[in-house]
Amino acid sequence: MRDLLADLLAAGRHGEPAGLATVTATWSSAPRQPGAAMLVRADGSAVGSVSGGCVEAAVYELCRDVAESGTPRSARYGVTDDDAYEAGLPCGGTIDVFVERAGFPELEVLAAAVQTDQPVALLTCVDGASGQLGRHLVLTPDGRYGSLGGDRLDDAATDDGRGMLAAGRTGLLRYGPAGQRRGTGLAVLVSSFTPAARMLVFGATDHAAAVARIGAFLGYRVTVCDARPVFATAERFPEADEVVVDWPHRYLAAEASAGRVDTRTVVCVLTHDTRFDVPVLSVALDLPLAYVGAMGSRRTHDDRLKRLRETGLPDSTLDRLSSPIGLDLGARTPEETAVSVAAEIVALRWRGTGERLSATAGPIHHEDN
Repeated sequence: MRDLLADLLAAGRHGEPAGLATVTATWSSAPRQPGAAMLVRADGSAVGSVSGGCVEAAVYELCRDVAESGTPRSARYGVTDDDAYEAGLPCGGTIDVFVERAGFPELEVLAAAVQTDQPVALLTCVDGASGQLGRHLVLTPDGRYGSLGGDRLDDAATDDGRGMLAAGRTGLLRYGPAGQRRGTGLAVLVSSFTPAARMLVFGATDHAAAVARIGAFLGYRVTVCDARPVFATAERFPEADEVVVDWPHRYLAAEASAGRVDTRTVVCVLTHDTRFDVPVLSVALDLPLAYVGAMGSRRTHDDRLKRLRETGLPDSTLDRLSSPIGLDLGARTPEETAVSVAAEIVALRWRGTGERLSATAGPIHHEDN
């Protein structure tokens, strides 16, 4: 939904009857995850996606109907023998979709938080009594806006929703009609919006420029850092969110101390110089990061491991280092190498094997960690 906020705000501010469809639950090989959304505006234009194309036409018509009637509706799409390629999911998955008229008072608070990189969660009642269905609650770390229809429900959903926001999770919470935690009959979708994960690229090289480009494409907030001001310039790295002139280990240690790296952060060390890479890797490998990779030949890797052991790092810590960096794609150019690095990061994130799908069996999509 993040990408739809500008259109949602425009529709809401103009009192425009638009329909908003949001994926609330998925099973098997569904192409999109809970929280994926599609907006159909009054002029018939559509932005976003709930299925990557499989059932968009059917959801489009449902959005038009709900926009006109103002009555929220839910729908389930899966494979059927007769219409799998007309209004079903030929991939074999199943999705639940909640459709409501776009525009609600709490939207302004949600958009303001997202635009300023503040963590925020949107809670929507997607199953319940008619007076509760489609009601919203927006949560920030220290504020609550709107209501799901009752104090007890709001209190329970606030506690649970903040827990999901802290973990960056999107999914369903289930309660009784009045917010009983062990009850049934009422479902609340929690859509968490957290600041983009960071990619820290150390070394202002041609390979770093390519990795910065693909990191931005993957949705990371990209920082390029190098101690040499002649190379670390914004002109050389236009896709990076920031370019920093500093010693890599000093910059990373300062960012960690300030709480600006977390378990989603990925670090790519592309310096080719032991003066830079050994100190910064010593810092990075002691942090709970999602990924730490370093470029270099096999010989460079062996020498780097020896130097890192001399700093006191145990083998159990060194096992976290992805070096030589990337998957074996046979990459030669900086751009091909960047694809190799990105593929390794994605594979580790989703527990993929890195093998060709045509040579494997079983589900294509792995469950979230």
